[in-house]
Amino acid sequence: MSNPDASDQPPPPQSAEDRKAASALAALDTPTDASSAAAPTNLDQEAVSKAMRALNAAHGTSTTAKKNVKVDAADVALVVDQLDVTKSKATELLKAHDGDAVAVMRAWARG
Repeated sequence: MSNPDASDQPPPPQSAEDRKAASALAALDTPTDASSAAAPTNLDQEAVSKAMRALNAAHGTSTTAKKNVKVDAADVALVVDQLDVTKSKATELLKAHDGDAVAVMRAWARG
């Protein structure tokens, strides 16, 4: 009989660093007993941070690096005019949407 959850499991880590990060993340999921309200102290903070950065990179989001996207001044002016935002906010939105003013306005309309 096959395990229905087997397809949900990621492939096993290949490198030692990946195994260490996976172990640190697994430790976060370990349930604690009611008498121990404190957080586990044996977590490797560096491994957890590295694993979170890898997850962000895999999903296309990064908490440390900003996109290096050149935006057109006309697009900034259009977004400022249509969405009534500041130039810096318009530039930020355009960079987040790869300089596509239409995508910015669609995202803004969706909320």
